[in-house]
Amino acid sequence: MILVLIDHDRGELDPLSLRALTAARALGQDVEAVAIGSEAAGLAGIVGEYGAKVLHVAKHAMISDYTPMASGRALKDLVEKLKPAAVLAAGSPRGNEQLAHLAAFLDLPMAAECSEITLGSPHHVLRARWAGNLIESANVHAELLIATVLSFSVEPESINAPASTVAEFEPALEPQDSVVRILSRDSGESKGGVTLNDAKIIVSGGRGVGGADGFGNLEELAALLGGAVGCSRVVTSSGWRPHAEQVGQTGTKVAPDLYIAAGISGAMQHIAGMKNSKTIVVINTDPEAPILRYADYAIIGDLHQVIPALTSAIRQAKG
Repeated sequence: MILVLIDHDRGELDPLSLRALTAARALGQDVEAVAIGSEAAGLAGIVGEYGAKVLHVAKHAMISDYTPMASGRALKDLVEKLKPAAVLAAGSPRGNEQLAHLAAFLDLPMAAECSEITLGSPHHVLRARWAGNLIESANVHAELLIATVLSFSVEPESINAPASTVAEFEPALEPQDSVVRILSRDSGESKGGVTLNDAKIIVSGGRGVGGADGFGNLEELAALLGGAVGCSRVVTSSGWRPHAEQVGQTGTKVAPDLYIAAGISGAMQHIAGMKNSKTIVVINTDPEAPILRYADYAIIGDLHQVIPALTSAIRQAKG
């Protein structure tokens, strides 16, 4: 049996978990799921639709929000009871963190960001390294495989199965398990109310935007398209935009239908976060910018002129 961690934010499913469920089904064994927090019981319908026969839900008074150490210990309790062949999760920051705690509690290795998984003795994985520019082939010498699935290496596929059976359990947590917890929240939503993970269209800006004030035009275009605003690491490092909007290896990895990169040169870590976008449009004054190698369409020009002109043309086309 394969056990898949379903990540959620107070009952709202992280769609990347559906990719992990799809990857788990490909391993040819029964699939069950686990989620931390009582709000997750409402996810039984969609979790079942993607192949999990059972949804185990960890309930405990200490688990009222995201607490990664408590998640790890709860997973340990369940794993020791169910004895799955593998535990998988989405290769998101939260998925990686929670399974890292599980691996530490069990004193086992963990393989993160896997694009391919083969169960065996030893298990075998392929992993993206160096911002996706290197594929690592590795053996995992452990009876239980603990691994996360590279976010966009598999497309989510529903099998229209019935809802999962919900099985609640109360893990044996310890006081120190809540040491790491959420103190405050930043929604990470753009002014249009769309997050990077949800957005079908992302308008991103880099150093070429010139400063915090320069993002006004990008916000206007993103709002017109019903999308979200993103940015490169240098932008957040400069304090122009919040980290929640950073696209890249150390930010959010995205794969929208349309990614517009304005004033972004194309550092390796940024490319790793957006190269799986279905269509990439680059706006840059430098015809030699590295990001142009990934562009489906390129506009060589000043973004401060191109973005307003593009916004105006779209507004006119919409009537």
